Amino acid sequence: MYSGSIERVLVAAIVLFDGVCRFCNASVNWLIDHDPKRQLRFAPLQSPTGQRLLAKCGLPLDHLDSLVVIEGKQHYTHSSAALRAAGQLGLPWKLGMGFLLMPAFLRDPVYEWIAANRYRWFGVMEACRVPTPEYRARFLE
Repeated sequence: MYSGSIERVLVAAIVLFDGVCRFCNASVNWLIDHDPKRQLRFAPLQSPTGQRLLAKCGLPLDHLDSLVVIEGKQHYTHSSAALRAAGQLGLPWKLGMGFLLMPAFLRDPVYEWIAANRYRWFGVMEACRVPTPEYRARFLE
C-alpha cells in the first residue's frame, strides 16, 4: 500500500478506476500495454489510496461512475479523464486529445452511457484486482 505524501504522488499522472468493473480493469490493462514510457500509475477508486486521492481532489468517496485522472494538482473525470489518459500515450492515441476541443456536454453522454451499462455488459469482479508481478510497480496499492 502507498503510504507516502499525497502531494508527492500528484506529480505523476494517476488513473483512478473502478476496481471491480471488468471493463475498467481491461481498460487499465490496455493503458499499461500502450504506455511504453510508463508514465501512468493506477489505483482502484475503492482502495485506501484511491479514497485518499478522491478526498484530496474534493470528489465524493463514493465517486465510482467515472475514471479520475490526476495530473499534478488538476483532476479530470468522465470523457476528459479518458482523453487525458490517452494523451499520456504515444501516437496515434495522443491524437485523441483533440476531442478535448469539443465541449464536455457533447462528449460526456457517450461516456456516461457506457459507464451506466458497464456492469451489465462486461460484468463485475468479486474483488479488486491484484496486479501481476509485471504490473505491480504501476499500481499505488
